[in-house]
Amino acid sequence: MSRPRIVIVGAGFAGYRTARTLSRLTRHQADITVLNPTDYFLYLPLLPQVAAGILEPRRVSVSLSGTLPHVRLVLGEADGIDLDGHTVHYTGPEGEGGTLPFDRLVLAAGSVNKLLPIPGVAEHAHGFRGLPEALYLRDHVTRQVELAAAADDRAECAARCTFVVVGAGYTGTEVAAHGAMYTDAQVRRHPMRTGVRPRWMLLDVAPRVMPEMDERLSRTAERVLRQRGVDVRMGISVKEATHDGVLLTDGTSVDTRTLVWCVGVRPDPLVESLGLPMERGRLLVDPHLQVSGRPELFACGDVAAVPDLNQPGQYTPMTAQHAWRHGKVCAQNVAASLGIGKRRAYRHRDLGFVVDLGGAKAAANPLGLPMSGPAAGAVTRGYHLAAMPGNRVRVAADWLLDAVLPRQAVQLGLVRSWSVPLESSSPEVARVPGGPERPTKDTGPTGKPPDGNETKNQPSGRAAKNQPGGEPAKNQPGGEPAKNQPGGEPAKNPPHGERAAGARGRSGSPRASGKPRRAVEAAGPRPARGGSGKASRGTGAGSARKRPTAPSGPSRSAGPPTDPGPEPPANQPPPGPDIAPGPVKRTDGRAAEGDS
Repeated sequence: MSRPRIVIVGAGFAGYRTARTLSRLTRHQADITVLNPTDYFLYLPLLPQVAAGILEPRRVSVSLSGTLPHVRLVLGEADGIDLDGHTVHYTGPEGEGGTLPFDRLVLAAGSVNKLLPIPGVAEHAHGFRGLPEALYLRDHVTRQVELAAAADDRAECAARCTFVVVGAGYTGTEVAAHGAMYTDAQVRRHPMRTGVRPRWMLLDVAPRVMPEMDERLSRTAERVLRQRGVDVRMGISVKEATHDGVLLTDGTSVDTRTLVWCVGVRPDPLVESLGLPMERGRLLVDPHLQVSGRPELFACGDVAAVPDLNQPGQYTPMTAQHAWRHGKVCAQNVAASLGIGKRRAYRHRDLGFVVDLGGAKAAANPLGLPMSGPAAGAVTRGYHLAAMPGNRVRVAADWLLDAVLPRQAVQLGLVRSWSVPLESSSPEVARVPGGPERPTKDTGPTGKPPDGNETKNQPSGRAAKNQPGGEPAKNQPGGEPAKNQPGGEPAKNPPHGERAAGARGRSGSPRASGKPRRAVEAAGPRPARGGSGKASRGTGAGSARKRPTAPSGPSRSAGPPTDPGPEPPANQPPPGPDIAPGPVKRTDGRAAEGDS
C-alpha cells in the first residue's frame, strides 16, 4: 500500500511549522511535499533590520532543505487547485507547469500587501513583505541620501531626504524607527551641503501608534520615535501620491521620493478561487483547522479564519505568533486524520508582543508585563533568537558587530523599483527581465485597451518613467542601453509613451481580471510559452510580442564589428530608474557602456 501524500502550499510561519511537525509525527509514514516560490523560510519580524543594514539577508532566511531533511521541496507557486481531482497545479520558477497529487492538502499561502483605492499609490509606493522589498528599500534610502548630499538645490535635497511611511502598526513603526537611525548615521559621516537633515514621517488613520498593543507601550514607542526626529501624525493618511511627493488627507503637500506602504496585509488571493465559504478573504475552518465538508483540506495562517475559542464569535488575528502555533496544531490534526495521534482544537494564550525600535530601545509586554528601555531591548532580541528556527549564531554575531562597528552604507543595485511592485500576489519574489510569458487580457484594469498613457507609470515588468526613487531613465547615467548590448542584438529603446503588444496593465498585478492568478518570474531568459492548457486562476490568452529591431547608425564601441551573439528576449525591459552606472563585461571580451 502506498504512503499517503501530503502537500503543503506555502512555507511561511504556518506552512514551515506544519511541515516540520508533520515530519516528526509521521516518521516516514507519509510523503510530505512543500510547494513554495523560494527555498527558504523568511523570519519576517527581523526584516526591518535587513532594510537598516543591521542584518544580512541570509540571516533571516532559513534554508528549507537544510532544516526539513525528510520533506520534499518543490519550487513554484500554486495557480489552481482541483479539490475533486485531488491535485494542485503550479508554475515553476522558469515558467514550467506541474501538478502535485495529494491525499491531504494544507493551505498556508500567507498574505500579500493590502491596497487601498488611493490614486498613485500602486504606481509610486513600495510594500514591505519580502526580502526583495527590504533590499530595494535599503538601496533606495542609501541612494537618496547620497544624491541629497551632492545636491546644491535645497528643495531637491529636502525632498530626497524626506521618507514617508504609511501605517503605524508593528512593521511601519519598526521601519520608521530603524530608518531614522540609519539615515542619521549616514549624514553624520557625509553632511549635507545645504544643512538639511533627514526627515521621516509616520502616518496612520488610527488614533495612536500601534493600536493593537497596550496604551503604555504605544506611548513608549511614540516617545522613542519623536526623540529620533520622526514626524508622527495620527489620524492622517495619504490622499494622492505622485512622483514628486504625496498629498495628505489634511491638505498638506509633502515633497518626497520615498513612500513605504505598511498599511496592512490581506490573505493570499489563491483561496478565493476555491469557491468555499470565506470570512473577509480568509477561508473558513473549524477549530481543528479543517474546512467543513472537505476532510482532506486544512488551512492555517493568514489564509484561514480560525475561530477564537477564548473570544466566541471572533477569529484569531493575522499575526506571526498565531500562524506559528496554527502550524503545530494543523500538523497534529493532519496526522490524526491518518490515524497517528489525536485531534486537538486550536486554543491560544497571549504571550505578549515585542517591538524592536533600534539600538537598545524596544517596547514589549511579555506575559502581560509592560517593559521599555534596555530591558525591553534585551527581552525582544532574546525572544527573536528563541523563536528563529535557525541562524541564531549568525544573527547574534551581526548584532554584536553592529554594536561595535559602523554600518556599511552602500547600494548594491540588485533590486530595481519595477522588480517590486506594490500590487503583487508574490511579494517574496522579485520580478526579473526575460521572464516567461504570462497570459494577459487585451484590456487593462480600466477596461480600455492598453496604450502609452496607460503604462506611463507602469510599476511592473518594465521600469516606470515616473517611479519614485530615481530620475527618469533617459536622464540616468548609463540608463540608455548600449547599442552593442552584451550577448544580444542592439536593443530598441522605445519612447516612454509607447508599449509593446501584450504588456501588462497599469496596476502591475499578475491578475488579468477579477479572478486571482499567481505568476512566478523566471530567473533568466526563456522562450515564450503558448497554449499550455495548464489550469490557471487567470483568464485570457498571451499576446505575441515583437522582436526589437536594431537602430541604425554607427556603433559606439571601438574596433571592427563583431558577431553580436544571440538575440535578447523580446520582453526585456529597458533599464529602469534604479540603475547603477558603469561598464559591463561583454561576451566578446570588450567593455560597453550601459547596465547589464
